[in-house]
Amino acid sequence: MAKTDILKEIVAKKKEKLIAAMQQLSEEGLKSALAGLPATRPFKEVIAKPRQISLIAEIKQASPLKGVIRQEFDLQDIARNYQEAGVQAVSVLTEEDFFGGKASYINEVKSIFSGPVLRKDFILEAYQVYESRYLGADAILLIADLLTKDKLVEFMAIADSLAMDYIVEVHDEKELKKVLGLKVPVIGINNRNLRTLEVDFKTTEKLFTLIPKDKIVVVESGIKSSQDVLFLKILGASAVLIGTAFMEAPEIKQKVEEVMGW
Repeated sequence: MAKTDILKEIVAKKKEKLIAAMQQLSEEGLKSALAGLPATRPFKEVIAKPRQISLIAEIKQASPLKGVIRQEFDLQDIARNYQEAGVQAVSVLTEEDFFGGKASYINEVKSIFSGPVLRKDFILEAYQVYESRYLGADAILLIADLLTKDKLVEFMAIADSLAMDYIVEVHDEKELKKVLGLKVPVIGINNRNLRTLEVDFKTTEKLFTLIPKDKIVVVESGIKSSQDVLFLKILGASAVLIGTAFMEAPEIKQKVEEVMGW
């Protein structure tokens, strides 16, 4: 039996949501609403500290693979735990149907967490880049598998013009090749295949050596222990993005300290 392509389902649903969003607030309306917003918080500098590995701690209530991950989902409490643990940046999932996210979460988190916030979603249109700034995001995730080279260039230029940083995420050599041809400062290696949802740590081992040393590399998915983090630190990764391990933990702050060795 063929495996379901989860990414296809997510993208189809996202396109429906986008049509509705654009009917409520046009791209022009969105752009004019950006005037006078508070400045973005620097993301890239915060996750690229020499000789240390930074943490982008994720907030998500659910995932397509596991369903609801955190039953007692208290957004403010999670943000407070991340703040107290001293994490460098927070990633907030805003995708509603598969991850239980909400657009409003970004500013709610920013009212408690003093560092930069990454909007993690499935960005398919320029509209969503402007929307991310409107929602309070300091940085966005762009998935190479979903976007042509031209779209990546366009979205990165818009993000630059809005003073937002971005992670361009890859999970195989073909996607990496596409991204290395562009001026991408931060590359994310996702150990999870977004189509099958399988996680393979060898993805990082394979791709990391192909990335030039001047790039900031963030490793995502499947990072569960201090051994995993130590391995990635020795490899030379700048940052790790960890969600599930923290969302499943009864005591988030304690888990962050344990996994990061802080």
